[in-house]
Amino acid sequence: MTHTVATRPAPSENSAAPGPAWPTDDAPGASLAPRLLRGIRHLPVYLVLVAGSVVSLIPFLWMIIASTHQTSDLFGTPLPVLPGGELLENLARLQAETNFGRVMVNSLGLAVVYTVFSSAVSMMAGYGLAKFRFRGRGVVLGLILVTMMIPMQVLLVPLFQMMASLGWIDSYQAVILPFVASAFGIFLMRQSFLDFPDSLIESARIDGANEFRTFYRIVLPVARPQIAALVIYTFMTQWNAFIWPLLMLNTEDKYTVPVALNTMIGLSRVDYSGLMLGSLIATLPLLILFLVFQRQFIAGLLGGAVKG
Repeated sequence: MTHTVATRPAPSENSAAPGPAWPTDDAPGASLAPRLLRGIRHLPVYLVLVAGSVVSLIPFLWMIIASTHQTSDLFGTPLPVLPGGELLENLARLQAETNFGRVMVNSLGLAVVYTVFSSAVSMMAGYGLAKFRFRGRGVVLGLILVTMMIPMQVLLVPLFQMMASLGWIDSYQAVILPFVASAFGIFLMRQSFLDFPDSLIESARIDGANEFRTFYRIVLPVARPQIAALVIYTFMTQWNAFIWPLLMLNTEDKYTVPVALNTMIGLSRVDYSGLMLGSLIATLPLLILFLVFQRQFIAGLLGGAVKG
């Protein structure tokens, strides 16, 4: 048996030369043009975002500049646009007038204690409203949400009378306890726990885990982004609180940062450079807290926006 082997004919002299190869999807330049077009199409959006970022940074930059000048320089012509050399003098005056180091410790301690207790109450209450079935659950949730619509000014007089009857005026527990149950925090955690599968909770109960162990070891780790958002919001709320600490605290050694800075505003003179320096220092803990938990904070706020 013979085998016939097909041979490829040699190209003739009249055959056309091969043309240039067109770029394929694997070629380096294949996706360059679409990416360039997308970048040009999104350029206005980027420019608007950059402009918005610059505008939002202007007050912070002015705070830095004003804290390094004397108050008289801030009302001169032209306005200072670069940092000056009065930072140490302003810092010494701020410390002398407000005992700012002690004030920062007071605010930090109050904010940490309030954040721990308020977050714990919000998580437990939110879990109970999300996963326990009992009569009147919807009514309880509705009443909690209604409290968010009550202005703070309406609560000042009855709360003040209540604290006075307890003998808590000029005490830290009077600052913390009246607002330790946050309606926003309870609602936020309830919405987070609603998406948690009931089957996992039932499995833990069948395995012998009690409610606290199920809540602490199984449910909470899944809700870490929402917990981070709650912690940041709660800490920021107490750190910036002004009206209630102003009413409750009478001793200067117990003042918080907003209350202490308010003492620098006189009837005929305002120390703007000291106010700017104190506000700048008071912003740093919030900035550090947000930078540490930035990813969890954004994930917590957007956690309920996308389903599936």
